[in-house]
Amino acid sequence: MKRIMFSFLCLLMHMLQDETASFLVLENQDLQDSIKPQKVEFHSLNFNTTLHWQPGWAREARDALYFVQYKVYGQSTWQNKDECWGISSCVCDLTHETSDIQEPYYSRVRAALAGVYSNWSLSCRFTPWRETMIGPPLVTVAHSNKSITVKLQAPRSPYRRKRGSKISMTNYYDLLFQVFIINNLLDEQNRVLVYEGKNKVIKIEDLRPGVSYCIVAKMYMPMLDHSSAYSSRQCTVLQ
Repeated sequence: MKRIMFSFLCLLMHMLQDETASFLVLENQDLQDSIKPQKVEFHSLNFNTTLHWQPGWAREARDALYFVQYKVYGQSTWQNKDECWGISSCVCDLTHETSDIQEPYYSRVRAALAGVYSNWSLSCRFTPWRETMIGPPLVTVAHSNKSITVKLQAPRSPYRRKRGSKISMTNYYDLLFQVFIINNLLDEQNRVLVYEGKNKVIKIEDLRPGVSYCIVAKMYMPMLDHSSAYSSRQCTVLQ
């Protein structure tokens, strides 16, 4: 009788252990799914490229740590991004890793919490030359009695020449300046295109003394039909 009882207890313990193990597997699977990063995307301005993602849907996911890898399309081996290995932020700078601007890249992110790792979340393919956003030009103005002189500087990339100066975005694209004038006496929202071209200094003439004018500009890329955002307003009153 004691032997039967002992066998029954052993069987019961094995069943409980199996059920506990199964429960832990299911619990870990739920945690893996709930902390998996969401919406993994490249953001890029003037080749300054960062990877962004959102935490998993579980409330606990905000305490997760993240691990980032990247590779060039066609390569079999993923590379770790050392500065984004075990970070709490949801942003990773990949400017240096994507410096071959004609190549297509992928990146992926996984999360870890309480010793449990999520599956990898993959980005879409990203080609810097095609997909980076061009920033607006830097604009300065000076005025005389009936004219405004506008000086323009194209945005610069993060990449440097051998002497240390940053390389202009005009080295990578055929870019045009578009310059607009706003007559504040008539309509502060009405931008009139007064110049499109590559000159870095232009003069807008035959303006009315005593009137407040503002200048804004943007970069235009004819090949891809892309435009930058407008620059900040530079305003002056003609004397």
